[in-house]
Amino acid sequence: MANIPLQTVSVDEPVGQTKQSYTPALLSLAVLYFMMGFITCLNDTLVPFFKKGFNLTYSQSSLVQFYFFLTYGIMSIPAGKIVEKVGYKTGMVLGFAIAAVGALLFFPASALHLYALFLGALFVIAIGIVLLQVAANPYITVLGPAQTASSRLTLIQGVGSMGTTVAPLFGAYFILAPLANASSDAVRYPYLGIAGLLACIALVLWRLKLPVIRASADLNTHAEEPDKSVFAFRNLRFGIGGLFCYVGAEVSIGTFLTNYIADTLRISENEANSFVAFYWGSMLVGRFVGAGLLKTIRPASILTVCAVLAIALVLFSVNTTGYVAVWSMIAVGLCNSIMFAIIFSLSVDGLGKFTTQASGLLSTAIAGGAVVSFCQGLLIDHFTWPIAFMLPVVCYGYILFYGINGYKANAYTNPPLH
Repeated sequence: MANIPLQTVSVDEPVGQTKQSYTPALLSLAVLYFMMGFITCLNDTLVPFFKKGFNLTYSQSSLVQFYFFLTYGIMSIPAGKIVEKVGYKTGMVLGFAIAAVGALLFFPASALHLYALFLGALFVIAIGIVLLQVAANPYITVLGPAQTASSRLTLIQGVGSMGTTVAPLFGAYFILAPLANASSDAVRYPYLGIAGLLACIALVLWRLKLPVIRASADLNTHAEEPDKSVFAFRNLRFGIGGLFCYVGAEVSIGTFLTNYIADTLRISENEANSFVAFYWGSMLVGRFVGAGLLKTIRPASILTVCAVLAIALVLFSVNTTGYVAVWSMIAVGLCNSIMFAIIFSLSVDGLGKFTTQASGLLSTAIAGGAVVSFCQGLLIDHFTWPIAFMLPVVCYGYILFYGINGYKANAYTNPPLH
C-alpha cells in the first residue's frame, strides 16, 4: 500500500513521553472502541425487545436505530467543531460522559414503560457516541505513520468488534430472556451498569496523559490551495456516500437479523439473537486479518472484492432456506469488517488541513444507519424478506463503485496507488 498522506501533524508529548510511546493512547482507544461497539450493537437486541414488549411493527421498532443513527446526521459537524476547539482527548471524555447520562435515562424510561422516552435516551447516548467517533477516528489515523493508517484503524476497530460480539450474547441473556414478562424492567439495570462503567472510563481517560496532536499545513497536498474547499475533493464526496451505504447496509442487516433468523429457522427471538454474535464476531476476525492484509494489498482492491462477496452472500441467503440461508447472511459480517476503515482512509486521502472537517462530514454519513434500516423495516412490513434485503444489496453496489472508481481523486487521471 502506498502512503496515505492524511495529515501533517505536530505532536506535543506529555513530560517523559516520546513520540514512539503511543501505547497508552492506543489502549485508551481500544477501550473506547470496545464500548462504542458494545453500546451500538446492543441496539440490535433492543429492536426485537421493544417490538414484542410494545407490540410494534418492524418499521416502528426500527426507530431505535433511526433515532440513534440520525444523531450522526445532526451532530457530527457540530461535534467536529467541538473537537477542533477542545482537542481529541477532551472530546472523547465528553463523549463518554454524555453517553453515561443517556444510559442513566433508561431508568425513568423503564419505570414509566414509555417507548418515546427510550428513544430519547438513545438519542442522548448517540450524541456521546458521535463525539467519540469524531474525535477517535482522525486521532487514530494521525497517531503513527500515515502509510499504515488503514491498518491501524482496522486493528483498533477489531477491538471494537469484540464489543459487538459480546453485546448480542449479553442482550440475549439479560434482556431478551426475561421478555416474556412484557415489561421494560429488563433493560433498567443493564443500562445503569453501562452508565456507571462509562462514567468511570471518562474519569480515567481524563487523568491519562496522552499525546496532544494538532493539524498543521501539509505543503505536499492539494488541500493547501487557497481556492479549494473540503468539497473540492472527489474521493471525499463519493466517500460520504460510501460510508452512508456501508453503515446503512451493516446496521440494517444487524437490526433485523434476529427476526430474520427466527422466521427462517422458526425459533424464538432469544435463541435467534445468539446467532447475531457470529455476525459481529465474523467482523472481529475479518478486522484482525484485514489489518495485516492492508499492509501489503491496495485497500481499494480489498474493498472491491468484499463488496462483490457481500452482494453474492445476501442474494444467496434470500434464495435459500434453513441454516444455509442463516449462515450465508451471517458471513456478510466478514465482508463488512474492513469497509469502514478503508472508505474512511481513502476519503480523507490528501485532504491535509481539512482532515478534521472531513471526519465530521464522514461521521454525518453514518446517518445511513437510520435511513436504510427504517426503509428496510417498511419493506419488511409491506413485502417479504427477499425484497427487503435488496436494499442492502443496492448499498453494497455503491460501495463496489467506490472501490473501483469513486475513491480516485481525479476520475480522468491515474491516481496514486493506495
